[in-house]
Amino acid sequence: MQSILLAVDRLNAFIGKAFAWCIVLLTLAISYEVFRRYVLRDPTTWAYDVSLMLYGALFMMAGAYTLSRNGHVRGDFLYRNWRPQTQAKSDLVLYFLFYFPGILAMIYAGWGYFHLSYLLNEHSSFSPDGPVIWPFKALIPITGVLMLLQGVVEVARCIICIRDGDWPQRLHDVEEMEKIILEEAANRAEREGTTRGAL
Repeated sequence: MQSILLAVDRLNAFIGKAFAWCIVLLTLAISYEVFRRYVLRDPTTWAYDVSLMLYGALFMMAGAYTLSRNGHVRGDFLYRNWRPQTQAKSDLVLYFLFYFPGILAMIYAGWGYFHLSYLLNEHSSFSPDGPVIWPFKALIPITGVLMLLQGVVEVARCIICIRDGDWPQRLHDVEEMEKIILEEAANRAEREGTTRGAL
């Protein structure tokens, strides 16, 4: 079971990291626009649309990746003091009450937005030569499916935690500084306690 959970984490990590390259493309597009606008006095007609689409793509496609790393915002000042089983029970209820209905609505509505945009070969209306935007709108249902898949994995983690009393392993890229500082303080206090006990 754990290998399946981690496989979905790896899939969403790969997709999230691949779309992170949108930051580089976004930087290049905006730099080119600034150069054209202020040096050549000939602004582009597409930079605004492209920057909006790249940022939106980055934001959407990082959602499942962030969830796989347990990185979304929550009321940690309460949550972190609860036992793992209490955390898992709370998460489980919230997934079914709020997460899955929202994600299913996103997939359903997103497919409609994408399909209509594709049929009309929709172009952006924000600029005279607006780029085609149906590929961008296709990311809405795709994001929904990835978030749904990751949500199923998170529910499985909640059930395992309720059964075993501790959270199952998950992949990690980085640690929050607060967590690192607290762990170092706990280790230091433990070492000092051991040293005093030896004296």
